[in-house]
Amino acid sequence: MKNEPIHYTVVPAHPAAHRFEVRCTVAEPARDGQRFALPAWIPGSYLIRDFARHIVSIRAESGGKPVALEKIDKHTWQAASLKQPAALTVVIEVYAWDLSVRGAHFDETHAFFNGTSVFLRVIDQENSPCLVDIRPPKGKRFKDWRVATAMPPLRAAGEKNSKNGGKAKPLGFGLYRAENYDELIDHPVEMGHFSHATFDACGVPHEVVITGRHDCDMSRLTHDLKRICEWQIRFFGEPAPMSRYVFLVTAVGDGYGGLEHRASTALLCSRNDLPYAGMTGLPEGYRTFLGLCSHEYFHTWNVKRIKPAAFTPYDLDRENYTTLLWAFEGFTSYYDDLALLRSGAIELKDWLELMAKTISNVQRTPGRLRQTLAESSFDAWSNFYRQDENTPNAGGGYYAKGALFVLALDLTLRSKTDGRISLDDVMRTLWERHGKTGIGVGEDDIHAIAEACSGVNLKRLFTEGVSGTRDLPLKKLLATFGIELARETAPTAKAPSLGVKTGSDANEVKLANVFDDGAAQAAGLSAGDILLAIDGLRVTPATLDKLLARHQPGDSLRIHAFRRDELMEFTVRLDPPSEDSARLALADGPNTLRKQWLGD
Repeated sequence: MKNEPIHYTVVPAHPAAHRFEVRCTVAEPARDGQRFALPAWIPGSYLIRDFARHIVSIRAESGGKPVALEKIDKHTWQAASLKQPAALTVVIEVYAWDLSVRGAHFDETHAFFNGTSVFLRVIDQENSPCLVDIRPPKGKRFKDWRVATAMPPLRAAGEKNSKNGGKAKPLGFGLYRAENYDELIDHPVEMGHFSHATFDACGVPHEVVITGRHDCDMSRLTHDLKRICEWQIRFFGEPAPMSRYVFLVTAVGDGYGGLEHRASTALLCSRNDLPYAGMTGLPEGYRTFLGLCSHEYFHTWNVKRIKPAAFTPYDLDRENYTTLLWAFEGFTSYYDDLALLRSGAIELKDWLELMAKTISNVQRTPGRLRQTLAESSFDAWSNFYRQDENTPNAGGGYYAKGALFVLALDLTLRSKTDGRISLDDVMRTLWERHGKTGIGVGEDDIHAIAEACSGVNLKRLFTEGVSGTRDLPLKKLLATFGIELARETAPTAKAPSLGVKTGSDANEVKLANVFDDGAAQAAGLSAGDILLAIDGLRVTPATLDKLLARHQPGDSLRIHAFRRDELMEFTVRLDPPSEDSARLALADGPNTLRKQWLGD
């Protein structure tokens, strides 16, 4: 076999029906019947999503004649063997109505797709180069559409070959190339009318593309992103591992999310979180968006190139289990905000506020004392992306809780070595040994590398923090660095506690979560119950806290609620307000270790 390229053609064919037409042509199909498969999941989002369920039609042809296809499992097809050697083409129609960073979405305003949603994998030819012809929808209203992707262009639309035509124009339709299938599915594509801006970071061209209605100050955004990206590149060491990088942003009324790729990221944000002309200071929403950009950009090194051994290579047909997601998301969740501080995008007071928020969020999750970081990593495939009303009681997650363990690890390394060794050294060692080499990180490698870098015995910390469920001694650790951690009642939670999290539906108060060992659970209330009255007075989202504030901890209240369509009555004995809000403040006087760490 000559390792001939796999040819793909992507056409946004039916805007109103939200359907792409995608052709996959194999020059040298397997003689006994070529098999094709669509991935069951997308790297970076650890849930079996069964993308093949969005294929609404599939057919095969060779030499202008139909070829039989047999579906052999939920996402795999086998073509009939060909009598004579010839190219084989499979054509699929893909329904694209998932407005998220993980799937595909297409209407009259834009088209977006991840490769895992549209590109069939040619079994046993995954290492073949891939050529992708990206075409625009037909019609005058689409004539001004452009293309944004980090996939390298090969030639412009309409040119017969690269010698006569040259590369596709910037943001233009045409032929693109990926070295293999793994790279092919790691370059999401955006098409349509979008805002576009560029900047260089350490000599690497970067692009920002924003789809959706917005009034973003692109100059402010690119200025802030430039210093964040440059800090991260220099942190790991130049040159950067990519020759070009693209931020693909979809702005909506209310949304948040990101998914990392080797040379780009897909982001979903609220349009109100973007900076606007004349904006002063750093509003919370914009700070949150910069943190999201920083998080996904850090993944360029940590998880896209420094990978768990379980991901080298990815098995796209089934779950890839590892106990290390706490490290890849926890390290990244720690460094995303730290990069904002060290790059000058935010001030120290902002960072203290962000870290206090992370501590608070973990502290408010009873499940942190029930599920270990290793367990939450391993169980991500069944739990993390399928959270329900009992999730806060059952697990602690691996993002925020992982970030707190990483904080504790960094502080321990710094304090035990008088500031000579830090988590920065561990991160750079991981990059040298695993990121640059492609060797997967073993389940115990991070522990071993941290000890080898520092000479510090970290067995107890890893046992308690990764394999155990006890709260970490953050107050003591932070005190060494001149930072005071106080736990207090949140300003918005001065009333006695029911031990619940509520949501509102119209003018009703619905219990979203009922926390273990809280007043509501003890009384028999459950998630999904709709509160109607407290001591005979109607409950609404506007009156709940006011009604509770008129009572003292220990008071008994009569609560009426609907469970499904049945009226029920409960007697609730109120708890004291929870001291689950963290506050961080600098202690008086200079601190050398803190200055080395945070630059203060």
